[in-house]
Amino acid sequence: MSKLLLILNFLFLIPYPAESQVLPGEGSKLHYRIIGFSVEPVPQAVNYTIEIAAGNYFTEDSFKKNIIQSLTSKSNKIIAEVPSFGGQYTWRIAANKEKNNSKLILGGLHHFSIGMSPHMDTNIVRFRITKPAEKYKDAYIFLDGTRALYDMKGRPVWYLPDVKGIKNDDNIEMGDLKPTSKGTITFILGSQACEINYTGDLLWKGPDNGIISGDTLEHYHHEFTRLNNGHYMVMGIETVLWKLNTLPEKNYHLPMLSGKQINQDSINSYVQKGYLPLPFATILEYDEKGNLVWSWRPSKYFKDADTKYYKEPRGMGGFDPHMNGFFFDEKNKELYISCRDISRIIKVKYPEGTVIANYGEIYKPNAPVTGNKLFCEQHSCRISDKGSLYLFNNNTCNRSQAIPTILVMEEPKTGTGKLKKIWEYDCKGSGENVFPIYNTGGNVFELPDHSFFVCMGKQYGSTFIVSQDKKILWSGIAEKRNPETGGWDFISLYRASIIPDRKELERFIWNDENASYPKK
Repeated sequence: MSKLLLILNFLFLIPYPAESQVLPGEGSKLHYRIIGFSVEPVPQAVNYTIEIAAGNYFTEDSFKKNIIQSLTSKSNKIIAEVPSFGGQYTWRIAANKEKNNSKLILGGLHHFSIGMSPHMDTNIVRFRITKPAEKYKDAYIFLDGTRALYDMKGRPVWYLPDVKGIKNDDNIEMGDLKPTSKGTITFILGSQACEINYTGDLLWKGPDNGIISGDTLEHYHHEFTRLNNGHYMVMGIETVLWKLNTLPEKNYHLPMLSGKQINQDSINSYVQKGYLPLPFATILEYDEKGNLVWSWRPSKYFKDADTKYYKEPRGMGGFDPHMNGFFFDEKNKELYISCRDISRIIKVKYPEGTVIANYGEIYKPNAPVTGNKLFCEQHSCRISDKGSLYLFNNNTCNRSQAIPTILVMEEPKTGTGKLKKIWEYDCKGSGENVFPIYNTGGNVFELPDHSFFVCMGKQYGSTFIVSQDKKILWSGIAEKRNPETGGWDFISLYRASIIPDRKELERFIWNDENASYPKK
């Protein structure tokens, strides 16, 4: 009896991790292959060893026979990569004590599985690398067209799971999938503006309550960004009656902007009165609790500015600037807004909302639209580390050779001056799938060494990194199997984004800071 009590007392003294401290949790179904494993720290442990077996095992012998990976770390938190989606895995961590050369198995055998998405089946969908990485070899790429994250060899490592509180299916368009400076992930799904963490918890969702639009929804679209102060900025839509210079043809069809289509009977009714109901973008800023703290409605500006002289190319009298993105320079409190259909960048002072510069063609009474001769139907305007304005120039006005370019420009010292081109890259040099005259999608990010990460938009399916000396450092194409021909077709991408290195990815995996977000 005394021996039994001695054994029980000894067992209670062993540092044993609480199950809640073990990650991934027992029986978890994950949507990623690069996994953060953790247990409760053990006093006096010099290091920890994790062992992972492919399969679901409950005995020591069967587990040992199927170990595929063993890693040792000084930390009780270890990141490991397992080989495939759609599989089951068993794992354990042991704490190693140097003083008595002992090993303490922590919590026995644990189990998890990894789910499967159609986009993860590489027999159906693939990210084909056309130029192996010379730099940024440990970067990771988000593609909105596949809702997934890839390593630089084109292997999928994470996909967007079903998230509680988000309506998600393949029929809902995904856009602007990108990492944030806080180690979270934001995107627009349909008209939902969402923030999640790496493990798929919903951290924030735009209220979409129609306060600014005057509708039942704000109709979020194109751009959604988490700011460094913890706020969120997103584009919405309001419908505005635009006075016509000339009456358009009967049944004039308005372009649909982010799923918002105005009823055709309503259009015809307004047209007969000399007006056209047009969808104008808005800029909305929310705090962490979803309160609207700032907004900008450019429709009034467009009515009073030189754009009142704009003549729609077909002579219909309508006006649709098609605002398709923004960049908020938080340091200088300036907002840059891209207007695709009038090939213009508008610079707005924050929070005043006053326009301090227009970059593009300035319209004059009774004068034809000629274009700005610098960029056309652009996407993704941003400010570089050195203060230059750069963008993805779709270049569709150049009908003879309409290859997209990456354009870097120096801003004038006064708001009335003109942009000066200081660097340009012709995307024809990026490789495959270069089609002329296409104006949908595309974006560009400056990387830490001042190279550019580029997505070429919906018709191309191509992404690449180009250096300042115009050398392609890496490139890839997203493709899907054609069931009829058995060949591969490109996948439509609106935007892509990049996590530049493995250390940065680890911030997303161990995202403890925002685990209980939003704050109450």
